[in-house]
Order: sequence, then structure tokens, then C-alpha cells
Amino acid sequence: MREEIQQQVKEIKQSFRQMMDGATAASMRQKGLGYKLNWGATLPRLREKAEELGKDYDLAVALWKENVRECKILATMLMPPEKMLPDLADLWMEQTPTSEVAEQAAFNLYQHLSFAADKAFQWLSSPDDLPQICGYHVLSRLFVKGNEPTERDINEFIDQALVALQSQNPILQKAAMQSLVHFSELGLVYERLAQSAIRRIGKDFL
Repeated sequence: MREEIQQQVKEIKQSFRQMMDGATAASMRQKGLGYKLNWGATLPRLREKAEELGKDYDLAVALWKENVRECKILATMLMPPEKMLPDLADLWMEQTPTSEVAEQAAFNLYQHLSFAADKAFQWLSSPDDLPQICGYHVLSRLFVKGNEPTERDINEFIDQALVALQSQNPILQKAAMQSLVHFSELGLVYERLAQSAIRRIGKDFL
């Protein structure tokens, strides 16, 4: 089984050569998205590959172990959400190399986990930026789906978001603002809470 998986990983990595986009890879380097290996494959091409392969826990785990941009993103597309346990989610978060992978993991996988909200709030309280960025993206997706947070979670979310909006990391600021925007779209009460909170730090609500 392991040999079959490794052979599959090898073939998948070879297929990335056909997806290679030098302009995309160069643009990522300019934006500071440095990877050990980056073919610059576009997300639509990777989604096509994911649809071709289908959900596969073992293959996703094997791909994630590769220090290659496309392998990491494809792994988040192939992992069956119902099979990912909280400890594995934490491990993947620790091993997330860039904000791009964090965002893709949130969109492709983490938002679909049964414990998505709990994990997102855990990551918001991290001292590191990447878990926070991922947490805000997960919450954004949950808010878009109409998931309303509890009163306690609302207070924690707003407090954390205000801190993030005043950070020196523009990517973290953007993720927090997007999350607040989607939070405000849950209804009039949420909109007023978000507007009031942002005014407290002298910022404009987008």
C-alpha cells in the first residue's frame, strides 16, 4: 500500500511539470510566497487534478509531507473532512508554510470539519500570524454559510479581530477585515456590532 501511494505521489509530482506556469511562480516569489519547490500551477488546474483523483486520506497525508506548494494545496483538496481529526489539523497547521496554503486549507478543508469553529477560535489565540490568518478564513467561510456564533464567541472574535487589524502584517489585517465583513452580513445586529468595534480603533468599515 505504501509503495503504491509513493508511486502515485511521484506521478502526481511529475504531472505538475505540465501545469508549470513560470509567470505565476515568479509573481509569488515577488509577493514573498517562498516555497522550496513551486511549479506555479494555477488553482483551477489543481482542482481538476483533485477531481480526477477523488478524496483519499492516505494520498492526502503523503502529499502533505512533500515540501512542494502544489502537493500541499492538493492535499487539502483530497483529504476527506470526516477523516481529519483535531490533532492532525493542528499538525498540518504547524507545518503550513505560507498564507496561501493557510487560505487554501481553510477553504478546501477546514471549513468542512465538524469542529471547524472550535479550531478556528483556537487558532485566533495563537501568537503566530499564520494560524490566525487561517482561523479568520475558516470563520469567514462559516459566516458565509450562515453559522451564527455564540455570545461568548462573538466577544472573543471581535476582541481578537481588533488586535489583528492593528497588527503590522497586512495579510493578517486583510483576513481579519474580511472575516468582520462576513460577520456583519449575518444580520443587522451583527453589522452594528462590527461597525461599533471598528470605530473604536479609528478604522473604516469596508
